[in-house]
Amino acid sequence: MSLQNHRQAIDRLDKQIVALLNERTKHVLEIGAIKIKAGEEIYAPHRELAVLERLRKLNEGPITNESLSAIYREIMSSALSLEKTMTVAYFGPEATFTHQAAIRKFGSSLNYSAQKTIFDVFTEVSKGRADYGVVPIENSTEGVVTHTLDMFVDSDLKIVAQIILPIQQCLMANCPIDQIKKLYSHPQPIAQCRQFLQTRLYHVEIVETSSTTRAAELAAREKNAAAIAGALAAERYGVNILEKDIQDSSSNATRFFVLGRQCSPATGQDRTSLMLSIAHKVGALHKSLSIFSRYKLNMTRIESRPNKRKAWEYFFFVDCDGHQDDKQLGAALKQLQRACNFLKVLGSYPNRD
Repeated sequence: MSLQNHRQAIDRLDKQIVALLNERTKHVLEIGAIKIKAGEEIYAPHRELAVLERLRKLNEGPITNESLSAIYREIMSSALSLEKTMTVAYFGPEATFTHQAAIRKFGSSLNYSAQKTIFDVFTEVSKGRADYGVVPIENSTEGVVTHTLDMFVDSDLKIVAQIILPIQQCLMANCPIDQIKKLYSHPQPIAQCRQFLQTRLYHVEIVETSSTTRAAELAAREKNAAAIAGALAAERYGVNILEKDIQDSSSNATRFFVLGRQCSPATGQDRTSLMLSIAHKVGALHKSLSIFSRYKLNMTRIESRPNKRKAWEYFFFVDCDGHQDDKQLGAALKQLQRACNFLKVLGSYPNRD
């Protein structure tokens, strides 16, 4: 085929794709109307994952599964925005990694609302000013975000999904690397890029900022200034990326929680997050945790946080495999209820991203 013939074929296919996308969207809108009438949530993480998995199985290439998933996230995002005006609150200013994680999960067609604090994210969703919230919960190298855990003590919101975002720190500046005199970034990215800074920018003045977005903004304004931030921040403020993936750990990733009001149904590959407190006596923690072993449940994380209402007492935050509606985990929860002074299911959600 000639170049012209290929282009004509693409034009014909584009016409068919547009017609099929609109037909697909009409079905989605009908489903949305049924859900709204029944009082159900529009966004369904379990259904989204099922669709993406089915598409990956259908994919014979040459397009990659990652690219196909990104395309369909935008298709689903567009449909969601037509079903209902939907707002997603997230922690941090625009173009931070939390903002990037929110877009990765919900696509670019929804309304996004930046919040100054994690408390503000919980508040926006609780008061109905936002449909969902996105907050960080832990980083693979820097550990847990304690303020997020603390917010669950008094909140009735549920964890409805999780997002695992690989953290790719970038060095950005509008000058060559050998002309950089000052480097801006948030303390966490600075800690994550210690080796790079010590070997490549050991002579540069390092200034901590409130966010990576602020760092990129300053680097865009000042001569011979640079920033460590994500690619979205470079795009937002028009700063050139000099080097990518400068973090010390290639496996650096941050896990985020999506906050909502209703948990999705079981998918067969789920995770459940719990909060519990126990009696202050010998063997109480062992007795509670042994229930997971007895029911052959894989406990994937445990953290303790002080009970701010009573000195020297603690809340334990536990993640385990399974869904609260599963028979096995359901039975274990009944046992935990009896063994603990307090037990709260924070949410059951798909253990995939």
